[in-house]
Amino acid sequence: MTIPFEYQCASIEFEQFMLDVRDISGLNTTNMAYNMVVGVLHTFRRRLPVKDALRFAQVLPPVLRAIFVADWDLDEPPLAFGDRAAMTREVQALRAAHNFSPDAAIRDVAQALRRHVEAAELERVLATLPAGAHDYWAA
Repeated sequence: MTIPFEYQCASIEFEQFMLDVRDISGLNTTNMAYNMVVGVLHTFRRRLPVKDALRFAQVLPPVLRAIFVADWDLDEPPLAFGDRAAMTREVQALRAAHNFSPDAAIRDVAQALRRHVEAAELERVLATLPAGAHDYWAA
């Protein structure tokens, strides 16, 4: 069997995603955008039971999937989805001294993500997740 395309081109796809995030958010570099992406993914993950989070991860491209599950405290109980402003502050608190996430960070990452995943599959999975999950990824 050949190596699946998504793994062969994972780095290229990730770089394209990061360029989209950078451009959508108006940040200067993909390094600045990276911290925002990690914050957005981990803020979302904190609100899901493990089983739901892993189903969501299956929709993500390989590198984003790896970022989504990295440094996961599986003993931490899920948080409730709050208002967008509170969750954005959580995103902005990640490595605060090096965080350039704008107030539209969640929306910006959502816009980029929707360009890089299968839309129907994302919608299918989001429909099965707790209330607030779909709104989190609204672009």
